[in-house]
Amino acid sequence: MDAQLSVTEMNAAREILQDYDPGQEALNHLEKHNGKVETAFEDLWIEKNGKPLMQQGKSLWQVTVKVLREELCGDEGFRGQLKDYTKNPGSSPLLTGLIISLVGVATAHGLAIDPAIATVIVLYILKIGLNIFCEYTEPPIGNIGTLPSAN
Repeated sequence: MDAQLSVTEMNAAREILQDYDPGQEALNHLEKHNGKVETAFEDLWIEKNGKPLMQQGKSLWQVTVKVLREELCGDEGFRGQLKDYTKNPGSSPLLTGLIISLVGVATAHGLAIDPAIATVIVLYILKIGLNIFCEYTEPPIGNIGTLPSAN
């Protein structure tokens, strides 16, 4: 899903995250790339970690989203925090808490993510919703009529 944040969404996030430096850094990259989430994510990743060696046909964004889907979609703690934030969308502590939670979940599962990168991912999830994130990024099961192997 090629998500793009509007100027209004970026300005609202900038105001909410005004005292959170990683959030401001993420929003600078989002603005630089006209709100394009995947481009801002990859730009931030390269800035923080250098250019990754990727298999042809795979993007860093796609691989990261796949790994995070496996961790976040079944994490009731993250889901609960997201629900709390959507009930109070102007809360800086709740949004910052979501970002820190994502960093913690990812790190606990071997994927070290910088808080600025996590900010971009959280804003993406907030834009499309966690249920859509979990369903849309789910890998295809295989051909219709066949079940995945039990291996």
